[in-house]
Amino acid sequence: MQPNKKFITISNNKTLIEDMLMDLVLMPRIKALEWAKITKQTPNLKIGYPGQHLASLVVGMEGAKTGARGNDIVDGSEVKSCSRVDQLDTCNECSEKVLRIELQCPNCKSLNIKRVDDSKWLFTIRSENDLKVLTQDVNRVILSIADYPQFSTRNFEDLRFQIFEIWTQSPRNKHFVTLMTNYYHKIYLEHKKKNTNKTPAPKNFWTYSYQFYMCNPIKIFNCIVKKANTKPSITIDYYVSPEKDRNSLPSEAMPIDILNKQELAIIAEKTKIDLQELKQKSPLINEELRRLLPLRGTDKISEAKQQYQR
Repeated sequence: MQPNKKFITISNNKTLIEDMLMDLVLMPRIKALEWAKITKQTPNLKIGYPGQHLASLVVGMEGAKTGARGNDIVDGSEVKSCSRVDQLDTCNECSEKVLRIELQCPNCKSLNIKRVDDSKWLFTIRSENDLKVLTQDVNRVILSIADYPQFSTRNFEDLRFQIFEIWTQSPRNKHFVTLMTNYYHKIYLEHKKKNTNKTPAPKNFWTYSYQFYMCNPIKIFNCIVKKANTKPSITIDYYVSPEKDRNSLPSEAMPIDILNKQELAIIAEKTKIDLQELKQKSPLINEELRRLLPLRGTDKISEAKQQYQR
């Protein structure tokens, strides 16, 4: 979990990150928001390539100039990006699609809008070689996400950009390899047996899910953008230097409300703490406690009812 320092060639990273986000993401988005008011088209700007720019600046390494057809970072790292910003919402009354910037349904004027927050990282594994590349050849998977830190309160003015790392050869991240292997053998191949003409969906890796936390992802970057819809102001509140050994960094703590009754009982039994006391004392389940838990099936996803706010 030690980045290869010989590939770290980008410096002045924080300043460059702020400039890049402003130039490639935030200012173009403001223009798109203005046009969306006229065209009623989604202002959602695809985060794929900006996500790769962000990853390069955060880890201090250049891209491999493959155009998404090979290594994303010069050290061989894979970058996956996901954006939950400006997703299309749905009216609960008439099922009409509603833009994130619209306060009411344009069709029936209802305020009863289903605001969605369900974008995820996608991993395409269609062969043994694809599986080998992802779980053996790629040493580091870099996960980039853009979302709303206060989504539960319907604050769509503030955005957040985060980057996590998963090191496929580290015992700490072993569940990631298990999930991808199980997906290919138990889901992809089984679907192909039933219908060889249909291509099964990629592996959905959901942020803030039980599977996500069980893989022990390590956060290396977090920034908040205030007033993103009008006058963006960027604050980088967490940044791990590119050369730092990740072994000493804690993984993301899991909110306890993700656990089902059986998993709660396992933690309570092993720690000798009453369930109610456990919920009060340990609202976040750290990596050490997660070692006590089993890995759930790859075809069932469970997400926290709401994201834990630090």
